[in-house]
Amino acid sequence: MATKDELTNFFKTDFPQADFIIESVGDKSACIRKKINHNHLRPGGTVSGPVLMEMADAALYVTILSEIGLVALAVTTNLNINFLRKPSSAADVLAECKLIKLGKTLAIGEVTLYSDGMAEPVAHAVGTYAIPPARKT
Repeated sequence: MATKDELTNFFKTDFPQADFIIESVGDKSACIRKKINHNHLRPGGTVSGPVLMEMADAALYVTILSEIGLVALAVTTNLNINFLRKPSSAADVLAECKLIKLGKTLAIGEVTLYSDGMAEPVAHAVGTYAIPPARKT
């Protein structure tokens, strides 16, 4: 297992391009935050779909690593997302992940994405990760 601090350090070192904040981890779940700026918007003033997909994928990765340890080579094998409503261009995006299954070689989780301050989700995703056989436990 990896703590919030260990995960934060891991992403700073191994994935310096990751620009999200880990809000919480534990009990096969995690929440991450992305501060939205003009670069994340598409025409019409909404958060772009790729940003929401990135957040869903990152939330899954953080949640899985919080359970299995710092395994850089765990990789996405599938990600399905449903866009539910227009995200706010003036609010951070929050991605809340809960693992559905954590096996030896595959992990499956669901992610609900929100604009901070909005009660209704802006997107919902389900994803699968392949876990390499030589993982830390």
